[in-house]
Amino acid sequence: MYPELKDRTAVVTGAARGIGRAEALRLAQEGAQVAVVDLRQQDAEETVNQIRSQGGQAEAYGVNVADGTAVKAMMEDAARQFGPIAVLVNNAGITRDNLLFKMSDEDWDSVINTHLKGSFLCAREAQRYMVDQKWGKIVNTSSTSALGNRGQANYSAAKAGLQGFTRTLAIELGPFNINVNAVAPGFIDTDMTRDTARRLGLEPDQLKIGAASRIPLRRVGVPDDIANVVAFLCSEQASFISGQVIYVRGGPAE
Repeated sequence: MYPELKDRTAVVTGAARGIGRAEALRLAQEGAQVAVVDLRQQDAEETVNQIRSQGGQAEAYGVNVADGTAVKAMMEDAARQFGPIAVLVNNAGITRDNLLFKMSDEDWDSVINTHLKGSFLCAREAQRYMVDQKWGKIVNTSSTSALGNRGQANYSAAKAGLQGFTRTLAIELGPFNINVNAVAPGFIDTDMTRDTARRLGLEPDQLKIGAASRIPLRRVGVPDDIANVVAFLCSEQASFISGQVIYVRGGPAE
């Protein structure tokens, strides 16, 4: 569908499971060579094996995206293996939910560092290759939580920050033919949302049913719903879209 992605080098962070895995698989299906990045290499290997079983090319990297030295080494190795970085999907993220008066410094720092600092470090390294090629696509992962969500002061702040980060990079990198956008998923059925249900004392299906009842389309999202939007944003069909935040939530943003 998007032949311009064939043989391009794509880096997807947080790609061991859920939305990140779906994004890595989708880009590989378009012919991209994918650097699959997650905190633990053995987890990333599972996605790599799935890509390879479908005839794609991929390599696993165990990297803490908040570590600038590790990010630089990963980008350099991926570029050596596959060619210059052309696509970056910043998806790595964690939650440490708590009400403000209970939230620790560590809860705040770990979430901000993973989402915001990690996206900054990866984008700073990837853009060097994109500027040289005069072609590049960066997609950051925000969330509907950027609009505010009880018990997620850290996560909401990080996801809102990524929207400003996206718009700023689009301004700075646009002259080099680099598109920068963000997706903001709503309720997506992933391990993260199932863990959230359990923390609330609910069965995951209970949480899904409740969430679906509040979504105009009357269903929750699945990782492929996000991966399909990301693939489009990385294609030439989206070449005049930049600095935008696309809410993928089954209805209008509130």
